[in-house]
Amino acid sequence: MAANGHSYIVGAYEHPLRKAPDRSLAQLHGEVALGALADAGLSKSDIDGYFCAGDVPGTGPFSMVDYLNLKVRHVDSTNIGGSSYILHVNHAAQAIAAGKCNVALVTLAGRPRSEGVPKGGLKRADSPAQPDYAWETPFGMTILNTYAMCAKRHMHEYGTTSEQLAWIKVAASHHAQHNPNAMLRTPVTVEEVMNSQLVADPLHKLDCCIVSDGGGAVIVTRPEIARSLKRPLVKIRGAAESVKHTAGGDIDLTYSAGRFSSAAAYAEAGVQPSDIKYASLYDSFTITVLIQLEDLGFCERGKGGAFVADGKLISGQGPLAVNTDGGGLCNNHPAHRGGMTKIIEAVRQIRGEAHPAVQVPNLNLAVAHGTGGMLGTRHGSATLVLERI
Repeated sequence: MAANGHSYIVGAYEHPLRKAPDRSLAQLHGEVALGALADAGLSKSDIDGYFCAGDVPGTGPFSMVDYLNLKVRHVDSTNIGGSSYILHVNHAAQAIAAGKCNVALVTLAGRPRSEGVPKGGLKRADSPAQPDYAWETPFGMTILNTYAMCAKRHMHEYGTTSEQLAWIKVAASHHAQHNPNAMLRTPVTVEEVMNSQLVADPLHKLDCCIVSDGGGAVIVTRPEIARSLKRPLVKIRGAAESVKHTAGGDIDLTYSAGRFSSAAAYAEAGVQPSDIKYASLYDSFTITVLIQLEDLGFCERGKGGAFVADGKLISGQGPLAVNTDGGGLCNNHPAHRGGMTKIIEAVRQIRGEAHPAVQVPNLNLAVAHGTGGMLGTRHGSATLVLERI
């Protein structure tokens, strides 16, 4: 069932903390839920649908529905990593269109920074029962070196450079300086990115996202409820998801499942990439952004390096503003899952509520897109096209 026009995002809230040693995981989920409800002008009793992923404590949605004392008639705990929450907005819209619920709550929370959980360089904590385990684990595959492999291949195929990747971090830092809650607010230069520690050739330390606590939540509801609230109308115009894997070894590392999810979302929305002036793109690493820009049709395949160079992703300096909150590279990447914050900043931009220094003027269409899992092996992509009514 198509999502187009059946639902609106009426509430969006990002937790202000980036380190929360005195909060439990459940408490963070609860706080972002209350924040999104307050933003929407709704109450907890209005919620009859709950959507979550693998970051919640307990088994699927059970513990959080209990903790929040919700009375729901529809739940969904589909988990495709960091892009799960973008997928959940799509699933919520479909559930609402099918009459399964009227007001859907989607939450994300995590506290890896307080728990001292390192990320990237460690070997994957996978189960030997996984069919891929025996073929990958012996080679020391980590999150970090897998993304580095994608970057290296893109450089080999298309001549992409480390300097071009560095411009993605520079743009994120330029935006983050205007975000009072961002974890890294100091602008950086291309030289500073390239001179930072080389952590997995060709990626440097500043090519990597931050590790932060916190979370976020959004509220999705049917059109008649959205129109009754005193909030700008953010319509879900198109949505889709897709999965990419190793295809029995016949794998191309230079593109993601976003090529397919975005094409389906654009078709449902009836728009072209050239219609979009703001994009929230998953930025676990700089290479993730570059590949998504190509996959989502904002530039030709292999031309991403030139597209991002010289500050073109900075709001007001190029054809497309990207991650104006500072993104996962500088602002927030709670629970190692960046999809929720991508939705929230896209909603801010559509509403005209982003910081004045980064707000895209007269914006009526935006994209939120995520890539969850491992870019170089198995991952799920999800795309939302949002419209201001």
